[in-house]
Amino acid sequence: MRTDLVEGFRLDRGFQVFLTSYPEAKSVLDYEALRLKSFLPGALVRYGGRFHELTDPWRRPFAALQSLRSPIGSLADKLRVGRFRAQSLRGTLEDRFRDPETTSLRALQDAGFSVEMIDRFFRPFLGGIFLDPDLQTSSRMLNFVFRMFSLGKACLPAEGMEAIPRQLAAGLQPGSIHFGSQVIRVQSGSVTLANGETLHGQAVVVCVDGQTAADLLGDTISSAGQGTTCLYFSAPCSPIIQPILVLNGEGRGPINNLCIPTVAAPSYGPGGKSLVSVTVLSITNDPPRLVAEVRQQLGEWFGTAVEKWHHVRTYSIPYALPAQFPPALSLPERPVRWQPGIYVCGDHRDNASIQGAMVSGRRTAEALLKDLRWTTRSSGSYS
Repeated sequence: MRTDLVEGFRLDRGFQVFLTSYPEAKSVLDYEALRLKSFLPGALVRYGGRFHELTDPWRRPFAALQSLRSPIGSLADKLRVGRFRAQSLRGTLEDRFRDPETTSLRALQDAGFSVEMIDRFFRPFLGGIFLDPDLQTSSRMLNFVFRMFSLGKACLPAEGMEAIPRQLAAGLQPGSIHFGSQVIRVQSGSVTLANGETLHGQAVVVCVDGQTAADLLGDTISSAGQGTTCLYFSAPCSPIIQPILVLNGEGRGPINNLCIPTVAAPSYGPGGKSLVSVTVLSITNDPPRLVAEVRQQLGEWFGTAVEKWHHVRTYSIPYALPAQFPPALSLPERPVRWQPGIYVCGDHRDNASIQGAMVSGRRTAEALLKDLRWTTRSSGSYS
């Protein structure tokens, strides 16, 4: 989770939102200090050459009345959303990760949603969350996401997504973190850096993405990931006045979703300019061509004003999330003890979310501390 300052804008490396309903985040983060700025619950869906608003009827009942007449799914589909929401809220979060596991697409089909509702809304919405336009991600993630969006707000920290790990790191002793130090080898009680230096400790915690964990610890850790490309543009004024997610419900063109972060969080840009964030669900080998194709589609959506937009930066992220296709979550929490003295954590050990990453970190810390207490009691010494 990282944020760059470029031309006065805060650019998150890949579009992300923080959901206030994450239980683990509630227990460890100071939300007030993050100054969270929320998006509206719902989306603007581009379909048939127009934008159609779908909104959460439980939180914006009056705005939802207009959504009933939109061509994004039938009335029956919209009623099924209510039923699906109720199912996701039943029981505990742990219960939802025990539900039968299939693909998200199959789960939506089994719930009775029409092809039109799936293609025009769920495919771009969930595709943008899972980075999986085919919706082959585990249905357990679908249930989790539905529950989290139903219970909380989608937000941006005022200082960017990097404010979250920075707040966590602030509790460490000064000098605890060494930057720019690549680890090339992990052993029980030590790590070797690319410069040849070896660091020693009572235990080693490998807290990295699944691909890097597999490189360090072995290919029994899944290294499969989902990639994305995020493009940022500076606009003289925002093409959308609401802090709301925009989805491509037409199924053509490179854009999956976009938003205007500066509408939700003005601190994301300098005064008098708007930041446009565009998400593409693929990795490009030809960045200039992708910029041109995205700009052309933006022009179709927002008109000639796009000609004045300035391309700020493009981020291509080959491994943005672990791929979690069935039966990836048949065991919702994978072991964090790797070998004696070596532990591993990351969202690839739980579920592909900020919640999953934080839970895996806590589980690892608990396992490590338990093992150290057992070791010191057994040896009769404490350190």
